[in-house]
Amino acid sequence: MDIATVIGVVLAFGAIIGSILSGGDIVAFIDVPSVLVVGLGVIGSTFIKWPMETVKTVVSVGMKTLFFTPADPKETIDEIGKLAEIARRESVFALEKQPIDDPFMKKAMTLAADNRPPEIISSILQLEIDSMEDRHKTGAELFSGIAEDGPAFGMVGTLIGLVIMLGNLSDQAAIGPAMAVALLTTFYGAVLANALCNPMKNKLAVRSQAEITKMSIIIAGTLGIVAGENPRLIKDKLNCFLPPDQREVDDGGGEE
Repeated sequence: MDIATVIGVVLAFGAIIGSILSGGDIVAFIDVPSVLVVGLGVIGSTFIKWPMETVKTVVSVGMKTLFFTPADPKETIDEIGKLAEIARRESVFALEKQPIDDPFMKKAMTLAADNRPPEIISSILQLEIDSMEDRHKTGAELFSGIAEDGPAFGMVGTLIGLVIMLGNLSDQAAIGPAMAVALLTTFYGAVLANALCNPMKNKLAVRSQAEITKMSIIIAGTLGIVAGENPRLIKDKLNCFLPPDQREVDDGGGEE
């Protein structure tokens, strides 16, 4: 579980609810027609924008912001270093028999063991990255669209409320409560966009970039193994993917 997402949701909604309770009654901020305008409007707009197979993924994609095992580039580099040692000590063909959990790394080592040319290995694995990046981009755009539609339908609900209110100006006592209800739809839309969907879109983009970095490390390591490079040299090259303060320092006094 991503504790940062949990903390963010708790703080965001805690701030909103705390602010409401400090100045009034939370019941005044509950209005079923406003919820229906924003909720059903956003859902309907999402169905119009995207094909059914994409809409069906909204829950699973959204859950990735909460339940996700982040890629550890240092662990990936260490594993590639061990595989490079095996390839140097035995042969590149031994890589195919090694137990590898990561599907992408397994595919890379299988291509290396098949004695494929480096350019073929690179192109096949890069296609895999491009395909994954497109899928992740679609998921992020799905939440970006919801973030845009929330305030828009909030404004629609507000306009509906204002029209109804203006049609009943003869009842002066009802103007204040009617105005408050009209503004609630804008409130709901803003909360949906800024407390949920926009942050989720950003988190998905960060997760995607982490996966791309991990896969890029695997490609670079695989090409080094195929080229017969020294395992220590391969790890030194892969350390370039890490921030300077996370890079290993070799016995000869390498870069920090």
